Amino acid sequence: MAVRLVIQTRAAEGKGADLAKLYPPRLLEVQQEPGCEQYEVFQSVLDPDKFVLLERWSDAEALAVHSKLNQTLPPMAPPELRSGIPGEREDYEYKRTR
Repeated sequence: MAVRLVIQTRAAEGKGADLAKLYPPRLLEVQQEPGCEQYEVFQSVLDPDKFVLLERWSDAEALAVHSKLNQTLPPMAPPELRSGIPGEREDYEYKRTR
């Protein structure tokens, strides 16, 4: 069964535009991973330092492989662009309703 992740994160105050520039290469890499059905980031129009990452994986195994690989990569952003507040992650089992 597909797994949906919703991850909220923040840039350091006033650094949202700088952080947003770093996402595209990582997004493209992850989107090529087996089982990745969606991996997109959205930047708030009301609070440009706030981001939401939407992920959808074909199953828990694909997500586990991604998570293991992700642990081996250097952080996407340098510490001065991150808020220091840990991202908030929610996992959902994806069940199509239509």
